[in-house]
Amino acid sequence: MNRWWNGIKSSWHHSFSLLWLALIGLQWVSFTEPFWLQATTEVVLLALVTVAAIEILLPVKWGVRLLLEAAAILYITYRQILNKGIYIPDPWATALRDRLNDTAAHMVPYIWFALAAGAALLLSSWWVNSKTRILMFLTANIVAFAALDSFTAAVLWQEVAWTVAAGMGWLVTQHLRSFQLHYPRGWTYLLRYPFKVLVNIAIIFSLVIVTGVNMPDVRPTLTDPYTAWQDWNGGGGSSGTGTSGSQNTSPGSGGTGSGSSSSGYSLDDDNLGGGFSFDYSPVMTVTSDQRTYMRGESRAVYSGRGWSDDDRWNRGPLIRAAAGQELEREIAPKVQTKPLQQTVRLLGGNDYPVLFGAYSISSVDTIDGEAASNGLFWRSQDNEMIWGSDDVLTYPQTYVLTSEIPVVPVQELSQQTFDQLYEGQDNDRYLQLPDNFPQRVSGLAEEITAGAQTPYEKIALLQQYLQVTYPYTNQPDLTRKRSKDMVESFLFEIMEGYCDYYSTALVTMARSLDIPARWVKGYAPGEQAQLPDNLMAQGVSNNNYTITNADAHSWAEVYFGEYGWVPIEATPGFTVPLMTQSEEQTPEEPVQEEEEVEEPVQAPAQSNSGGNLNIGAWSVAAAAAVLLLWSGYLLWQHRLSLRFLLQRLRTGRPLTPVQKVVAETERWVRYVRRKGMLKEEHETLREAVGRWSRETPEAAGSFTSLLHLFEQAQYSPDIIKDKDWHSVYTEALQLQRSLKGHRTKSMI
Repeated sequence: MNRWWNGIKSSWHHSFSLLWLALIGLQWVSFTEPFWLQATTEVVLLALVTVAAIEILLPVKWGVRLLLEAAAILYITYRQILNKGIYIPDPWATALRDRLNDTAAHMVPYIWFALAAGAALLLSSWWVNSKTRILMFLTANIVAFAALDSFTAAVLWQEVAWTVAAGMGWLVTQHLRSFQLHYPRGWTYLLRYPFKVLVNIAIIFSLVIVTGVNMPDVRPTLTDPYTAWQDWNGGGGSSGTGTSGSQNTSPGSGGTGSGSSSSGYSLDDDNLGGGFSFDYSPVMTVTSDQRTYMRGESRAVYSGRGWSDDDRWNRGPLIRAAAGQELEREIAPKVQTKPLQQTVRLLGGNDYPVLFGAYSISSVDTIDGEAASNGLFWRSQDNEMIWGSDDVLTYPQTYVLTSEIPVVPVQELSQQTFDQLYEGQDNDRYLQLPDNFPQRVSGLAEEITAGAQTPYEKIALLQQYLQVTYPYTNQPDLTRKRSKDMVESFLFEIMEGYCDYYSTALVTMARSLDIPARWVKGYAPGEQAQLPDNLMAQGVSNNNYTITNADAHSWAEVYFGEYGWVPIEATPGFTVPLMTQSEEQTPEEPVQEEEEVEEPVQAPAQSNSGGNLNIGAWSVAAAAAVLLLWSGYLLWQHRLSLRFLLQRLRTGRPLTPVQKVVAETERWVRYVRRKGMLKEEHETLREAVGRWSRETPEAAGSFTSLLHLFEQAQYSPDIIKDKDWHSVYTEALQLQRSLKGHRTKSMI
């Protein structure tokens, strides 16, 4: 055991270097995790940890260690492919050779990834053995992360932060190693007081962490290269604005897109999420008798990161349409409709792939004042009016369309069962979920809707839960994101977001309950200008609404069989202007909000097994605790220097040693007064001390010493130094102990 422990101590520098290297390696595993299979990620992670543990804990010859590490990696890979179901042993393969060949075939390529990770760790620890090489190695990693962060969609600032932290630790380790080699006697002295060294290192790290956390959050001044490249190529941006189509959904604002810099209508929804800034540039004005959501496109295929069916020309049958032509629509037989005409005027010269209108469009009346156009294509199954053709066409600056607004009988609909709504229907397109859709999302949906019986009641509970549980923000904290699935990370990790998060969560959770749903994007109704009081008094109404990029929005539509598609709003602060009927089916009933369902069942509290505190929060808390303890220690260590701080501030200059002695004397005299030893007005200090000494013999020695020091400072020609007032302070402490002992005896 002693031999093993001596080996561990002698190789401490190598062990710490491996730890810092492994930490940097984990950052690369974090970067590649979205692209690798889960089995590959776990094999590489276990390989790094195992190789580092063997190198640290087994100080044997390097050849023996290599054999042990290779064997461990083989065993880890074998266990992982068994646990993941990648390899199921063939019961008919009885020969050892056949079993080995079968196992080896299934271990590829995982074994190569694991061996490569272990080899990279060992080679780096062998080559990076000086301060210069450490700096070169760190620079290469940080530059690589920075380039990937800037020129790809990956957000890697957290990986860079951990790499810098590991680099600091590595440089400290290298410095201590250099000190050990060059100053062995000093190193031996340091080993006697390791606590001092560790405390100083902890204080430095804590200062860096706390300072970094409390730096002000400043938005980037320059455009990110990846965003600039996307904009230049025309992908993922708000049409005509050059922004990246992130969305927003604060009250009165909305947006859709893929996590870029500003709000607007997105052209790419395959990778939703991120943060954005509000862009209030006007997009269009709508003249209409009723405020409605301006519907653009819908999506049906969820990939785990976003909506991947973005090929608007091939995701469903299209027919050519013309202005003034009645469109073929899927009619909901149990729902009445109300016609609504809208006049749309585009602002800013933007181009879009669709014409926007209320649900559902029944005809496009005119395009730029004309009753014909060759750029219109209609997809009835998704209710999309696609714009474009092989010819070079200018997006219309004005168009007029008519929509049929459904008047939904909510109370009747809420009583319809699954069989009544969906029996005999093929809704697989709108029930699609990825094969690896997280089980805990489905479990949460079932938990929330356990008290409901009908599809409409279940959707109402999901809507209520999402609106109440998760706060809206256009800058969600993505550092909490761990899951690869967007919905799972929103519900259990990020726990805040904007409309894309809420709408996608509602659609996928509904589908997990076998309720058909689809994702829709477009614009919220916008703002209505305030009319002057004199016009309002004359009964003039304003039916013009201005829509901006900040109104870009996404929501859900749920299919209820013969009642058709019903828009559902899950984002806090938004209300879809949905017309509903009472039980008597009277269309003249006042319009009410769809989510005002009578007696809603309370949604259950969300179970969050992951907790809110991650390793970053613990690190900051630990750093703050270290700094608080360090501050307290400094105050205690300099307590004598602080004793005369107030006097120094009053006089404007430092106190002399004589003044300090007098001040300390006045302090201990006040102390004995609180103990009942009063100095009479006619008494000198010497007379009072004589009386106190007779009353408390235990403290007589301290009284005599303190009196001598005071008279020496006041009346002696001797030069008084700082050590003299320190003596007064020390003797006063002894006096306090003596008086406490005297009081204890008196009580006994």
